[in-house]
Amino acid sequence: MTETVTAPEETPANEPSWEERYEGPTRDICRRTLVELARRDPRIMCVDSDVGGLETLFADLPGQYVNVGIAEANLIGMAAGMAASGLMPFAHTLSGFAAARACEQVKVDVAGNNLPVRIVATHGGLSAGHYGPTHHAADDLGILRLMPNLTVLVPADTVEAEQALLASVDHPGPVFIRLGRSTTPLVYREPYEYRIGRAVTLAEGEGVTLIATGPHPVVMALRAAGALAAEGIGVRVLNMHTVKPLDEEAVLRAAAETRGIVTVEDHLVVGGLGSAVCEVVAARGGVPVRRIGVPDRFTDRVGGELDLLEHAGVTPENIAAEARSLAGVTT
Repeated sequence: MTETVTAPEETPANEPSWEERYEGPTRDICRRTLVELARRDPRIMCVDSDVGGLETLFADLPGQYVNVGIAEANLIGMAAGMAASGLMPFAHTLSGFAAARACEQVKVDVAGNNLPVRIVATHGGLSAGHYGPTHHAADDLGILRLMPNLTVLVPADTVEAEQALLASVDHPGPVFIRLGRSTTPLVYREPYEYRIGRAVTLAEGEGVTLIATGPHPVVMALRAAGALAAEGIGVRVLNMHTVKPLDEEAVLRAAAETRGIVTVEDHLVVGGLGSAVCEVVAARGGVPVRRIGVPDRFTDRVGGELDLLEHAGVTPENIAAEARSLAGVTT
């Protein structure tokens, strides 16, 4: 069992390797990809809330870049106006600010009018935990997936972040892309068919299903699956990169073909992926679901993302423990 989907392909000597192309944070590759798209399509607008770095990237495309300053509500309202005028705005801010501070504008201006605004939100979940609890965004998915028309994407690594941004261009209606802050491990090591709303099976198994979303949770699920496989427990791992619309078919197959489901997320156990999976299973599935996520409480703890996730109990060890329990294995 490895932490990747497939082995890397050989790369010509004059081209960067797969690892070199996709090294760095997810936000970096999304920004580079957006610049490439903007050069080919004058409709694409980069709308910035002073998150840093974007102005330099768009220096030779001044007509396609607007910095509104630290004014997230204005950011979303302006992007909605651009979309209504036939432009294709990509609005950049932090996830906690998009989901909370600009919640009304996302709801009324963007989702309410089903406008093709792409909200590219960094620092999702606890990835900005070093700034303290004001920057914790462990409730963002719960807030945003309640909005009709809004597609919510959570890439697992830089490869998937690039694919999510590309797929969002022609996707109808508004899209929210939740990114982290720092570099995270690669999950994918070769191209694959990315489809919005379609989960990716990273490991096959008929014992228990692990459904994860986001960089660290997906990697943790793979590590837990590797440990369980060594114990003879077959584990299916699903990367649910689209939280809305959820791949209900994949969830129902897991409910029918395995003994239980464990969800893993960098989000509160209330309202996010775990809640979405429970809704599907409760309606039509009929297997137990265990949720690994951030406890339903505020915390004043300051630290790195992995430190805060461990403090919250989001670890490969806890994932494996829940899976063993569902599989009927006692230790």
